[in-house]
Amino acid sequence: MRIRPLHEALPPQLRDAVDDFGHHLAGVENRSEHTVRAYLGDVVSLLDHAVREGRTTLAELDIAVLRGWLAARWGGGAARTSQARRAAAARAFTGWAHRSGRAPADPGAQLASPRAHRDLPSVLRADQAEALMSPPAGNPAKPGPEEVRDRAVLELLYATGIRVSELCGLDRADVDHSRQVVRVFGKGAKERAVPYGHPARDALDEWLRAGRPELAGRQSRDALFLGVKGGRLQPTVVRRIVAGAARSAGLPHTSPHDLRHSAATHLLDGGADLRAVQELLGHSSLSSTQIYTHVSTERLRAAFKQAHPRA
Repeated sequence: MRIRPLHEALPPQLRDAVDDFGHHLAGVENRSEHTVRAYLGDVVSLLDHAVREGRTTLAELDIAVLRGWLAARWGGGAARTSQARRAAAARAFTGWAHRSGRAPADPGAQLASPRAHRDLPSVLRADQAEALMSPPAGNPAKPGPEEVRDRAVLELLYATGIRVSELCGLDRADVDHSRQVVRVFGKGAKERAVPYGHPARDALDEWLRAGRPELAGRQSRDALFLGVKGGRLQPTVVRRIVAGAARSAGLPHTSPHDLRHSAATHLLDGGADLRAVQELLGHSSLSSTQIYTHVSTERLRAAFKQAHPRA
C-alpha cells in the first residue's frame, strides 16, 4: 500500500521501507485496511519530518527525531487520541525496522505517548433497549423480508455485542442453532464463539425460514444477512437499520456500536465477570473492557444522587 504524494518524495530506502512495512501490517499482522492506511500515513509523516531534519536513512532515526515529530504535530493542534495513535504507529514501525535488520536500534521503545482521553460510551438503558427490540405497534400486516432481516439484525447485535463488521461477515455456517452460538472472526482474524439468547434465536430462525429465501440470489453465496439485491449486507445498511429503529422507538440516535456498548454494560450490570465480557467482545486487552465498569459506576452514582436523601 502506498501513500502519495509524500511517499514518492522520500529517499528510495525510506520509500521501500514504507512499502514493506505496509505489507507486514496487512499480510503478517492481519491489520485492517483502515489501520494499515492510518499507520502508513503516520509513518510517511514521520519520515518526511526526519528528511527535513537531514536524516535520510533508517539508521539516523533516533528518539530526538520521534519526539520532535510528535511535538510538531501537537503544536499543530492534534487531538490527544491522534497523538496516541501516531506514537503507536512510530513504535510499531521502528520495532519492525529493528527486528527485520533495517535499523541498528529501536528508538521507538523509548517513546512515551499521551494517554488518549476516553469518553464514556453511549449506552441505552435496559428499558430503551427493550423498546428498540420491540416490533412497531399497530402494524398487523405480515412483515416483509427486509423487516424480518432488520429484526434479526437488531436482536443479534444486542444479544452478542459483536461489531458491525463481524455481523456482516457472518455466514450461515457460523450459526450453531443447537448451541445458540455464533462463530465470529474479529480483529486480526481472531476467532471466538459468542452465545445468544432465545429472542435472537427466534428472530434468526424467522429470517432464515421466511426472509432470506426471498432475497437470496446468485451473489448471496453463504452470507447470513443479505441486502435487497441479494448480496452480503453492508455495514452502512446496518447503521441505517439501527438508526431507523431508534427513531421509530423515540430514542436518541443509536449506532451498532452503541448496541455493543449497551450489551457489555448490561452484562456487567447483571453480574457478569469482567473477563467473560472481555472474551465475548473479543477485546485483546482487559483495559478495553474496563471502560464499561466506569459506565456502570456512573449510572449507579446518578441513581444515588437522584434517590438518596443525603446525596
